[in-house]
Amino acid sequence: MELITEIFSLYIDRADWFAGLLAAHVGLALSAIAMAGTIGLAIGIGISQCPRAAAPVMGVCNMLYTIPAISLLGILIPFSGIGNKTAVIALTIYGIMPMVRNTYVGLTSLDPDMVEAATAMGSTRAQALLKVKLPMAAGVIIAGVRNMVVMTISVAGIASFVGAGGLGVAIYRGITIYDPAMTAAGSILIALLAIVCDFALGKLEQHFKKKGN
Repeated sequence: MELITEIFSLYIDRADWFAGLLAAHVGLALSAIAMAGTIGLAIGIGISQCPRAAAPVMGVCNMLYTIPAISLLGILIPFSGIGNKTAVIALTIYGIMPMVRNTYVGLTSLDPDMVEAATAMGSTRAQALLKVKLPMAAGVIIAGVRNMVVMTISVAGIASFVGAGGLGVAIYRGITIYDPAMTAAGSILIALLAIVCDFALGKLEQHFKKKGN
């Protein structure tokens, strides 16, 4: 109970500081989400159109995904230095995997009759992709976006260990000065941000899945 009281006191007394950290965390995550979403979607579409490339590409993505976040940050420091740049690169690498996987699965598990019908009606390959395949696979793709967003927000919490901003700063500071309330306050805000985003994207995912059916 005492810890909870201390956490709320921190939120009240240092509201501006936590608001700044939250804004920085959102900005950091959004940068990585935008890049991972764009790159992952493009790769997923590419390997769905070229099945021979699917296995090696997915293998590389799986390998990168298994590298611990703190290790990946350490590997990147000699090349990109410390700060937000390194954090965004690492978060982007992690975010690509769920986007590639879900885009590929969504586009390759469609009813072939629907695709053939679009082709028979005179649609080009690009038109069939944009007007038939992607809308039908939207629910699965958004599920990948959902996983990627929640993971990015969560992993961004350790970005402060390489000099990046965000709510991880509160966690890192709490650990270094042995202030459990500070550490918990940062962790709770990260968890709440992830939960809110997961809930919103979950609703969007359900909408597109119903629409696809």
